[in-house]
Amino acid sequence: MSAPRMLALSPTGAVSERHGAALPSEAINDGRLSLLAASVGFLFAFRAVLVLISARWLNAGTEPGVISGVLVEMTLLLMAAMQAYGANVQPLRWALRLSSVRWVMAFLTFSCASLIWSATVSPAASALYWSVMAADVAIVIVLLRAGMAVEIAYSMMKGFIVASAILAAIAWIIPVESDQRLGDLDYFNTNQIGNICAMGVFMAQLLAARKDGRWRVTQVFLMVTLLRSLSKSTLVAFLVSQGVILFRNKSTSLGKKAWLTFVVVAVMLAFSGIITAYFNTYTTTGNQAETLTGRTAVWIYCLTEGIEKPWFGNGIDSLWKVAPPFGPDLFEARHAENELLQQFFTYGLAGIVMLAGIYGSLYRSIRSLPRTATRAVLCALLLYILIRGFAEAEPFDLLLPLWSITLISAYAGLLTRADSTRASAGIAQCQEAGI
Repeated sequence: MSAPRMLALSPTGAVSERHGAALPSEAINDGRLSLLAASVGFLFAFRAVLVLISARWLNAGTEPGVISGVLVEMTLLLMAAMQAYGANVQPLRWALRLSSVRWVMAFLTFSCASLIWSATVSPAASALYWSVMAADVAIVIVLLRAGMAVEIAYSMMKGFIVASAILAAIAWIIPVESDQRLGDLDYFNTNQIGNICAMGVFMAQLLAARKDGRWRVTQVFLMVTLLRSLSKSTLVAFLVSQGVILFRNKSTSLGKKAWLTFVVVAVMLAFSGIITAYFNTYTTTGNQAETLTGRTAVWIYCLTEGIEKPWFGNGIDSLWKVAPPFGPDLFEARHAENELLQQFFTYGLAGIVMLAGIYGSLYRSIRSLPRTATRAVLCALLLYILIRGFAEAEPFDLLLPLWSITLISAYAGLLTRADSTRASAGIAQCQEAGI
């Protein structure tokens, strides 16, 4: 820590020039942008389309898309590490003080160890994907080590939002799927599009809550794209979570809430023709990957196989190309189509404990925040993840990526400290005034 009369910034705090005491830097956000952090946020969203670009647009296969994403991330990680080198950075032990980060580290360690007993068809490929997941967390921690948490968090959000808007535009441009939904079933499917748009909206709402920029047009574009994607579980989760934000917001008048509800209904009616056509296809000729029956078959298989190895599961990436194809369409499941079941199948009861630990600790961090718009958005985000997890999962990461859990945990901890510091300063001022 710097000398009492000097001003120094850190990922989790600042030094007060007046008092010489550690003060959180939440109130110091002045709209500054970290280009490196913004680039990282941009990559975290944009890499979802890299394989589509290499396979469909460049006709170069899928490998260049995967490799390019890995190379860019390693470059950004190296740049962040170089930036974080020196005596004036925050020690890495700050991360381990956050319970959510400790759970994230436990998850990464256990998932890496599971490569030993995993039935994956390609241990090398599985290890590569695990390395990317670990690098995501590492780059966030290194960025927070070198700069203010608020600046890093907002910069990453801005980069992610810009990338999500570009991806939404790409989704409108590329040919639709056979069932009229946006996306490419093999390389950039409708669930990816819907989730990226939803995450972009939540991040825009977090920025708007802190009065950092105007994001209304971007939010509308992302919401319309999400609706047009017709990603069912994503849409349901998003509408419920946004409804909670709207109707629990006491600062919004009843008339405005009614007007916003009317607009949402009107937009859905405008797309009613496409929605009706899709559901006719879904209920009559939907393939094994889309129907509830298809998901049920995957659920039963994963539950049955998980019970065979209940303690530590089948290991990372042990479903893709390992499980038998499902149904007459020979659908090959990439994951368990349910986040809780995915963790049980992959890591057994240990996976369920880790999942509960990660989300539970993050929820406690968010609940510790003051009752502001920021807390409302973060709670809605967790609700969105919970609902979506009933019918979606990720083969390696969680539905709320580990990097974002690390970032939100640090960000929430900072805001909590800032609020506590303001309260303590107010009490001190009252005492000095003799009140």
